[in-house]
Amino acid sequence: MDVFSRTFLPAAAEAGLAVQTVSRHMPVFRRCVGSGDATILVTRCSRPDRPVGGEYLLLLTHRRLVVTQQTRVLHRLRLHLNTELRELSNVTWSPDPRLHSVELAATAIDGVRERFLIRTTHPKQVWQLDALLNHAFRTRLRAAKERIVATIGEPPAGARPATFRPAVVR
Repeated sequence: MDVFSRTFLPAAAEAGLAVQTVSRHMPVFRRCVGSGDATILVTRCSRPDRPVGGEYLLLLTHRRLVVTQQTRVLHRLRLHLNTELRELSNVTWSPDPRLHSVELAATAIDGVRERFLIRTTHPKQVWQLDALLNHAFRTRLRAAKERIVATIGEPPAGARPATFRPAVVR
C-alpha cells in the first residue's frame, strides 16, 4: 500500500465520510496526487459564493490541493481545482468557533480567487483544522527565492575552458 492510500483512508474516516463517497472520489484524487504524497486533510466543503453549486470534497496533501465537485441532480463528479500548494497565493483562512466553520480562501495560478467553507461538528475541531492549515501553508511552504540555474555565455564557476584535442587515429 502506498503512502497516499495509507494516509487518505484514515483521514477520510476521521472526517466521517461514507465509504461510497470515498470510493467514488478516489479515482479522481488518484489521477491528481502522487503515490508518495501524504494526506493532511480530507473534508466536505461548500462555496459561500455559490451555495447551490453541489457538494465539494477537499483533499489537502503536503504538495497539492485538490477539490472535486459532485452535482446535485445527476451526481456527476468533476474536478474543480487541482493545484500545487506553491502555486497558490494569498492563502488565508478564518476559523469561527461560534459557527463551527473555517473559511479557506486562496488565489489560484490563473488569478481566480477560490473560497471554501469547511463546517465542523464541534468547536474543538475548528482549532484542529486551523492547526492543520497552519502546518500546510505556513510551516511547509518556503518563500519563493529566485534561483539561477544557468546563464548563457558565462562558464559556471570553477569550470575550465574547453580545449580541442584531436582524436588519435591508429
